[in-house]
Amino acid sequence: MFRVGLNPYGLTYTLGLQGAGTPRVNPNATGLDGFLAIVEEVGARAIEIDGRWLLPLSAGALAALRDRLAARDLTPIYSHGLSQTAGETLAEPVRVAAAIGAPLVRMHLSPVLEGSRAAWGSRWPEMVAHARGTLKAEARRAADAGLALAIEDHQDFGSEELVAMAEEAGAHVGVVFDTGNPFAVGEDPVAFARRAAPRVRHVHLKDYRAQFTAEGYRLVRCAIGDGCVPLAEIAAVLASSGAPGSPPPILTASIEPAALEARHIRLFTADWWRGYPSREAAELGQALGRLQHRRLADDADVRTPWENGAPGADLVAYELEQVRRSMQYIRTLGWMEPSR
Repeated sequence: MFRVGLNPYGLTYTLGLQGAGTPRVNPNATGLDGFLAIVEEVGARAIEIDGRWLLPLSAGALAALRDRLAARDLTPIYSHGLSQTAGETLAEPVRVAAAIGAPLVRMHLSPVLEGSRAAWGSRWPEMVAHARGTLKAEARRAADAGLALAIEDHQDFGSEELVAMAEEAGAHVGVVFDTGNPFAVGEDPVAFARRAAPRVRHVHLKDYRAQFTAEGYRLVRCAIGDGCVPLAEIAAVLASSGAPGSPPPILTASIEPAALEARHIRLFTADWWRGYPSREAAELGQALGRLQHRRLADDADVRTPWENGAPGADLVAYELEQVRRSMQYIRTLGWMEPSR
């Protein structure tokens, strides 16, 4: 069972995150206030908030936001990404997360996408070392503030690596499981769930449809429930991860239709695999088999409205329709924690 809510990353054009600082940014972006309105409209129970919105706020504004969320029984999650710069700390994310009543700081660790570690050359092991060192150094700060840190499979790391980093950093570091992203690193999502379940603290509910190419496959955005991610199997694994005889754990989860750009996973090429630990052929075969479900034709035009340069109003309508339909799908599964 989940406390299901939203994060802003399925609404990036609507909210002004997509194309920020460029001429393509939404001139009518709704920002945090608009996001809060959508969260309340769809009856969400959790809200994942991008730290870029929160860091500039005064202590009074943060307290007011905390009160607003508490009054609506919304569990906040603070969303942050490592900058991969020397000497960075989590002092500000921890301070702000505590101020709004968030139980954890969700983090991605690197800028790598599409599993393309090899493209970063010697920077990849440097980024891994930086992430490990920062987590170990900052876990105590989070614990002292009554918070946990949770690190995401952000198309860069597999379950074994995330679990190892979390265990190395201590009990206050867990895992954010993005249900679609194991495909981006050649990992089966259900196998990810089995390996990481005891450490999972938050879930991103993401789905994809796949289009196979000569180099691998594209992962294409869709509403949750319309794609190939085995959500029911994943939920069953997570539900069984608690202590024997105890009720299933209740996890916060954010609905997140994927990025407005397709992700091309080039794992049919030898170079793509440089920098990866070994992956059993049987598991890779299972993952490739799942990608066949509702696969897109090889010659289909899979571009999103953003990739096609559609008008802003069409992009907003596209994002909102997928988010609302995704939430309705999750309700039909009976995964929503009952309201108080």
